[in-house]
Amino acid sequence: MRLVLDWDGTVTERDTLELVIESFGDMATYRRTGELMGTALTHDEALVRSFATVRAPLGDVVSRLVADVRLRVGFQELVERHRPLVVSSGFHELIEPVLRRERVDVELIANTVEARPDGWRIRFRDLPPCAECGERCKRASLPRGEFAYAGDGYSDRCAALAADRVFARDGLARYLDRQGVPYEPFHDFVRLADVLSQAANPQGRIRDREHP
Repeated sequence: MRLVLDWDGTVTERDTLELVIESFGDMATYRRTGELMGTALTHDEALVRSFATVRAPLGDVVSRLVADVRLRVGFQELVERHRPLVVSSGFHELIEPVLRRERVDVELIANTVEARPDGWRIRFRDLPPCAECGERCKRASLPRGEFAYAGDGYSDRCAALAADRVFARDGLARYLDRQGVPYEPFHDFVRLADVLSQAANPQGRIRDREHP
């Protein structure tokens, strides 16, 4: 079973997009647009408005992230054992420097960003609106066949609903609770890697997913 991971708040201990806005943009805009996601704004529209408030040079932002961003315990071992696909609503320009710092090579699907002095401009991947949620979500980037998904937030909802097995925390876990969708909680990648390895071994297969 292929493993798909979200990046911000899943691979990373803290949402790095929020960290960028907090350090270089306008948090009031970020909070306001976050409250409107799913009603008056799509996820992409909220992200556009938030990052338009960032005017710092890309190098300054990358330096801050490389210095401060911490990855969740067990990520390197998880990559070595299961070769996951990372699907992010964030940006190659901010993710790849952190991966290079960690010397981790992982398949990555993400957006790109143009760091303009009059406000950053996001270059989204060319995706059609999803037939399920109506947004340009991560579902179009998911692998064929059975897959497990691990995520934590709004942008992970539609992908999680399409997965055969879900590992969730934070906002995604609360959303799945409301929807009555089973998932397995996670705090780091050590146990997650063990669970997937056990599932791949017929003698160690876990029979049923349990709701926390």
